[in-house]
Formats: sequence, structure tokens, C-alpha cells
Amino acid sequence: MQKDLYERVISFLLGASWAFVIFGALLTFKTFINLGLGLALSLTIFFIFIALFFILALDAFLVNKKRLQESKKQTELLEKIYSKHTK
Repeated sequence: MQKDLYERVISFLLGASWAFVIFGALLTFKTFINLGLGLALSLTIFFIFIALFFILALDAFLVNKKRLQESKKQTELLEKIYSKHTK
């Protein structure tokens, strides 16, 4: 199954987002460890939470695109059925 440009871009952004989460969390932790372990952990968890929200948003774009494609297929099928029964 071939992916269109939209799906390729979203897939790339999802992969890049996961890399951003991993390296961003590590960088956040290393940056704030000098201020204390508790603060560093809480800020890192907050960073991960926000970044995962954006990953979910990207995934929602992909799911909605697939839902739209499926709805178009169903509409086309229903129009064919309707045209057969109205003749």
C-alpha cells in the first residue's frame, strides 16, 4: 500500500517527535539536575507530558485522514447501491 505525501510527512514527524521526547527529556534532566533531583525529575516529567500530547495530536491527524478515506469509500459504495435501486 502506497502512502501519500501527507501520510509520509506525518510518519516522519511522529518519528522525529519520539526522538525529540527522548533527547529533550535527557537534556532537560541534565540541565536542571544542578538545582536538585526533585526539581529535575518534575520538570522532565512535565516536559515528557507536554511532548506526548503533541505526539497524540499528530497521531490524531493521521487517524482522521484514514477515517475520511474510509468515509469516502463508504459514500461511494452507498451511492452505487442507491443508483441500482432507484432505476
